[in-house]
Amino acid sequence: MPEKTKKIWMNGKFVDWDEAKVHVLVHGLHYGSGVFEGIRCYKTVKGPAVFRLREHVKRFFSSAKIYFMEIPYSLDEFMEIIKETVRVNELEECYIRPLAFKGLGGMSLDPSSNPTEVIVAVWPWGAYLGEEAFEKGATCTISSWVRISNAMLPMEAKASGQYLNSILASMEAHRRGFTEAIMLDSRGLVSEGTGENIFVVANEVIYTPPLEASILHGVTRDSVIEIAENLGFNVVEKNLTRSELFTADEVFFTGTAAEITPIVEIDHRKVGNGKVGEVTKKLRNEFLRVIREADEKYRKWLAFV
Repeated sequence: MPEKTKKIWMNGKFVDWDEAKVHVLVHGLHYGSGVFEGIRCYKTVKGPAVFRLREHVKRFFSSAKIYFMEIPYSLDEFMEIIKETVRVNELEECYIRPLAFKGLGGMSLDPSSNPTEVIVAVWPWGAYLGEEAFEKGATCTISSWVRISNAMLPMEAKASGQYLNSILASMEAHRRGFTEAIMLDSRGLVSEGTGENIFVVANEVIYTPPLEASILHGVTRDSVIEIAENLGFNVVEKNLTRSELFTADEVFFTGTAAEITPIVEIDHRKVGNGKVGEVTKKLRNEFLRVIREADEKYRKWLAFV
């Protein structure tokens, strides 16, 4: 359960955490008609800053547009709402969850006439896959559940109902004793984790699946590509087979919640030497450094609270 904070912003006003409620017949609860974002606020040397806030809010608005949901605020207004929610809750670091969903109204599969409700919640949240995963690395399994195809649902939208696919894969992995699942697309090629993008390091080149592999266009993924290229690495978007995961020198996840998490085992096969790789360490350290130190080169990524 998320750690309780003071206030949640809900449909234009702040309400107490325990009073942020909806009716049991809201459309989003029954059909998953909602879109959301995952964003982090970090403690930096210059104060709390939201990481890549504009890019996250743009994706939030894009997801809503794909599903015919009208967000009744401008992009800049909604960015300020998010920062104000962090301020009201007096947090230096937190996870931020904006959510828009179809509210109470008709119960047909077309929610066009239902109102769109919008909330922003914030709470302290550490390592998504556990602190141990950062130090020792995560263990993964290739899921038996196939990643939803872009021909079935728009996978560039971060939509609530679509995550049922990831939920099944995540539960399967945990029941098998693994930290996380890796999902293949409908072609049998590597897609992503249940809530993270994936990267492979082989012969000092960094590879990551392209958008055609039914991946979410991750903001952290984009950030890591830029950081890696600035450090002199060659980063290539290409389709990857499961065998390339097994034979890679290093594999790691990226995501808002996961940040940069190393993978040391896939289906009982060691990745490289079975320890956290040097490239992964270097990227993770640089990623956190440029945020914590509010590095001038990457200052555009930080929205100070």
